[in-house]
Amino acid sequence: MNTKATALARTEMIVKVRAGLMTATAAAEALGVSRKTYYKWEKKGLQAMLAAGEDETAGRPETGPAPEVTALKTRVAELEAKLDRMAQTAELRYMLRLLERRDAKKKPQRSPRSSP
Repeated sequence: MNTKATALARTEMIVKVRAGLMTATAAAEALGVSRKTYYKWEKKGLQAMLAAGEDETAGRPETGPAPEVTALKTRVAELEAKLDRMAQTAELRYMLRLLERRDAKKKPQRSPRSSP
């Protein structure tokens, strides 16, 4: 018997035993295993049936972004931070020039003293 047929025979026996149509001893004999092995298979089979009945999320499983996308996002963040620093520097330089002009206008022009 091939693996698929064996699995199908096991499933059929488990269903018959659970439905009360057959005893576990008879199912074990038909499968050529001990009752202990039958019960082990029954437990695995029932767990698999329960797992198969659970709802799964629809669609493809989520994956993280590609490494290239992550690298590009990091680079964009670095460049935006650099641009912000440059804008702040430009604003500070502009304010400094305005202050220098204001101070230059406030200082009175000294005329050279004449010696008597």
